[in-house]
Amino acid sequence: MPTSSPEPTAVPIAVGVSSCLLGERVRYDGGHKHDRTITDCLGRIFRFVPVCPETGCGMPTPREAMRLEEDPAAPRLVTHQSRLDLTDQMLAWCRMKVRELEGEELCGFILKKGSPSCGLFRVEVYNDDGASKYGSGLFAAAVVGRFPLLPVEEEGRLNDPCCREEFIERVFGYWRGKAL
Repeated sequence: MPTSSPEPTAVPIAVGVSSCLLGERVRYDGGHKHDRTITDCLGRIFRFVPVCPETGCGMPTPREAMRLEEDPAAPRLVTHQSRLDLTDQMLAWCRMKVRELEGEELCGFILKKGSPSCGLFRVEVYNDDGASKYGSGLFAAAVVGRFPLLPVEEEGRLNDPCCREEFIERVFGYWRGKAL
């Protein structure tokens, strides 16, 4: 009797992942945000393509914390203490990286929630008086802009079994669609 499990593939299906979620020490404080749901559960199904926008664009680890400011539709990436605007550096790297990722044949992406580079939803964007609105991280916006049909999710939602199952199904559906 046939099962509903995904078909085996000769080359594992590629999914991009924020590097810190895989346990890489790339965060501003030199730490990581290792997510065992991703590595232990999804890692049995997918081949991960780690990406860290901050280290990728040349920022050191550790580094000064950053946040998004001004217009949520076109935010600026600014360091907290020194007020250094790193937007142009990050955006140039994002443009280059999404072109490079086309060669990875990605079928999904898992991003770090709340990150000024990788946050997909509800990333705080501050204005002059300290109040905040919400936008997306600069790299997350670049990924979604370049790959509008790609299944993309933030890591926190994947702890919910229903959301995780839906993400897996969307990734396999995307993979099947590419094969056609």
